[in-house]
Amino acid sequence: MNRLDSHLAAALARIDAAGQRRTLRPAALAPHGRVLREGRELTDFSSNDYLGLARHPLLIERAREWTAAHGTGSGASRLVTGTSEAHLALEARIAAFKGTEAALIFASGWQANAAVIPALLAAMPGAAVFTDRLIHASMHAGIAMAGVRQHRFRHNDLDHLETLLAEKGKDAPARLILTESVFSMDGDRADMRRLAALAEAHHAALFVDEAHATGVLGPEGRGLSAEVPGAIDLIMGTFSKALGGFGAYIAGSRVLIDYLVNAASGFIFTTAPPPGVLGAIDAALDLVPGMEAERAHLAALGTRLRTGLAALGLDHGASSTQIVPAVIGAEADAMALSARLEDAGFLASAIRPPTVPPGTSRLRIALRAGHAEADIDALLAAIGAAL
Repeated sequence: MNRLDSHLAAALARIDAAGQRRTLRPAALAPHGRVLREGRELTDFSSNDYLGLARHPLLIERAREWTAAHGTGSGASRLVTGTSEAHLALEARIAAFKGTEAALIFASGWQANAAVIPALLAAMPGAAVFTDRLIHASMHAGIAMAGVRQHRFRHNDLDHLETLLAEKGKDAPARLILTESVFSMDGDRADMRRLAALAEAHHAALFVDEAHATGVLGPEGRGLSAEVPGAIDLIMGTFSKALGGFGAYIAGSRVLIDYLVNAASGFIFTTAPPPGVLGAIDAALDLVPGMEAERAHLAALGTRLRTGLAALGLDHGASSTQIVPAVIGAEADAMALSARLEDAGFLASAIRPPTVPPGTSRLRIALRAGHAEADIDALLAAIGAAL
């Protein structure tokens, strides 16, 4: 037995006692909004492959081509020999897609947030930091690493943010606002125009996480930041959801990107993404701007699902996107409902604390462009029967 095991076993026992033990179960994405798990094909309402690009032939072929041409690894971190011409060209494409001067690729969304936030705050000594209460855990981790206190405003309550900016930010040498454009567990949107106006009025920098909006929302799938071009100081997004690949980006000014190259430890000390990953991203950027039909289909599916959940008496919060929660409440009840749905042929994962606040355990229903209206109706019928 490892010398750690007695401590870890005790910690696992506490997790078990709280009903929060998690385990890994293998699965594989399949076409038409399906997933394969343990020999069964399930209708998949848990994956973030919103546009169905993870198995798209063009992404597969481009990843194969770039691997054949450049190999399976990048060889080093970006500041050593890991920067290729393909990296630089792809970052220029991302910047053009997001309407910014420059962009920088990271290995994951978690890495980007956790590395970039402390780097930013190191350049803003004494800054007052304002965060939506429901920002992603990676953003909280970045703030914690910076050792900076956050002033949390009530979720999407920009009147509360305005009050905090006036009270807590007035005498600070700098101010930083952090939010998501689409919230990953609730599927609701931040008001980009008002956030931009508040940032301008209070001379605050605005950091927006677009992980769940990139590819799905905004003109040509460019995210909700495209509603306020030039008004957001730093945009983070991922390639691992609607774009069907892996990795993340930071987009903003040339000065911002040059600074992060020199100050973001998670970038400096990480091996560069391999050519195959870059090839898939490149192919996704070819496809996403022209996928208006898929985006419209996702929006219609979301409306149909929310209407059906309301008819069943289930709270779906303020969702207005491809992410639709069905809030159940107690952890055990959410887990039991998810299990009954899996028995019926539907994968709709239960989300529980600490990912969501206590008492708000839910099914997090994620829609994919491969779903049909009949899939939504079948899911609603299965939920009704399980309830």
